[in-house]
Amino acid sequence: MSFNIVLVEPEIPNNTGNIGRLALASGAKLHLIKPFGFELDDKRLKRAGLDYWPHLDLYLYDSLDDFLKQHGDKNLVLFSSHASKNHWSIPYEDEQFLVFGKESVGLPPSLVSRYEDHLYKIPLYSEHVRSLNLANAVGIAVYEGLKHI
Repeated sequence: MSFNIVLVEPEIPNNTGNIGRLALASGAKLHLIKPFGFELDDKRLKRAGLDYWPHLDLYLYDSLDDFLKQHGDKNLVLFSSHASKNHWSIPYEDEQFLVFGKESVGLPPSLVSRYEDHLYKIPLYSEHVRSLNLANAVGIAVYEGLKHI
């Protein structure tokens, strides 16, 4: 039982480090799509991921196209604050790919349009908040999913 957590062009090393720790704790695989906003040897990434980073089931891709060539036909669920369906309605399944965009702009429009039927959001209950922190959003999605598989 596991998920595949996918980060498209992550920008903040602390978020990625925390998500790496979450991936390991939840039995998930972590897929990182370049370009990154940091280097993988960044001390902030390592600090947030603590000494767990070497134990991760980690996959790296040079581009979104490389990732889609390998996994574009798999069960992908994309997260966006612009989606109309919320994460409680996701038909969670084992080995599903949970895809999250970069912190500053989210998912690329080309990806959103290609998979618009697989687009979900985590609801926000204040008009003063545009989005959740990426690490928090991944945690919400992964542990909600674990309830269902």
